[in-house]
Amino acid sequence: MEADGDLVLRTSGAQARVSPQGGRLTSLRIADVELLQQGEPYGCFPMVPWCGRMRDGVLDFGGVRYRFDRNDPPHALHGIARDHRWETETSGTDHATLSRSLDPQWPFEGTVTQDFTLTPGALTMRLGVSSADTPFPAQAGWHPWFRRHPVSGESGPLAVDFAPAWQEERGPDYLPTGTRLTPQPPPWDDCFGMPSGVDVTLDWPDLLRLRIRSDAEWVVIFDHRPFAICVEPQSGPPDGLNTTPRLVAPGHDLVVTTRWTW
Repeated sequence: MEADGDLVLRTSGAQARVSPQGGRLTSLRIADVELLQQGEPYGCFPMVPWCGRMRDGVLDFGGVRYRFDRNDPPHALHGIARDHRWETETSGTDHATLSRSLDPQWPFEGTVTQDFTLTPGALTMRLGVSSADTPFPAQAGWHPWFRRHPVSGESGPLAVDFAPAWQEERGPDYLPTGTRLTPQPPPWDDCFGMPSGVDVTLDWPDLLRLRIRSDAEWVVIFDHRPFAICVEPQSGPPDGLNTTPRLVAPGHDLVVTTRWTW
C-alpha cells in the first residue's frame, strides 16, 4: 500500500493502482504508459447496484417505490458503491479484494465484493453482489475512462472496434426506448447488446492494443469527451432495474467479470 492509501499491484510490464475510496481502479500502466484518465471522477469505477441512468431516480419493486439522489438530473447515475470507502479484505503484490455494504443508502441488506488480479498481459476484475435476506434487483459493471492520447505525439487517436448484435435506441431522456437498432456509427452515448459476452478492442495505433472481454452481455460506449472514451461492460441496460430486473437472493449472487488483455 502506498502512502496515499492506494493498493499497488505489479507484474511483468504492468502496474495497477486500486483505491479503497470508491473501489476505484485509479491507474493502469502498461510498459510505463498510463491508459486511464487520471483524477476524480475518472480512472475505472464500479457501478453497483445499478449501471448507468435510473429513470427519475426511481426504483419500483415489490409494490414499493424507492427514490434515490438524482445526481444526473433528472436521473440517478451509476449506483452508490463508487461514493463510499471499501474495506480491504486481502492484498498482495498482484491481487486485491475489497468489499462494501450496500446499505444504508440501498433499502436492502446486501454486500458487494470486488477482486482484482494482475498477471503478465492481463488484468481481471470480478464483482459479486449478495443479499443477506430479502431478494432485490441489482446490476454490476465497470466504468473505465481510457485516454485518447496516452503518449502525446507517439500514437494515433484511440479507435474502438466491436461487433454488437444490436444498439438500444436512445430516447430524448438518454434512456433506451425498448427498440433495438442496427448498430450506428459514432458519436456514442449508447448501450449495445452482446449476448455472447462483451468483446471490444481498443487500438492506439503504433502503441498498444487492449482487448476488453466480459461475461456481461451489455456494453455502454461514451465518446463525447475529447480526452477519453468509456467502454463499460455491465450486467444490464440503463434503467434495467425497472425494465429487465435480475434478482439477487440468498444463495443466488450476481457475479460479473471482465478481463483486459494486451
